[in-house]
Amino acid sequence: MELIAAIKSNPVGTTIVEVLFTDKGSVKDIPDWVKKVGHEMVGVEEKNGYWSIVVKKLK
Repeated sequence: MELIAAIKSNPVGTTIVEVLFTDKGSVKDIPDWVKKVGHEMVGVEEKNGYWSIVVKKLK
């Protein structure tokens, strides 16, 4: 998953990662993963046929 690579390669606290996707299953899967690993969900939004999820790295 590209989100995992982006989280790992950036510093804690100030990093905000936006993930864009069209798979509706990811609307549930990504927030579940973010909570499980201890990061912060900043937002989830549907935009013109795709989804945007924004995550802040906390640890």
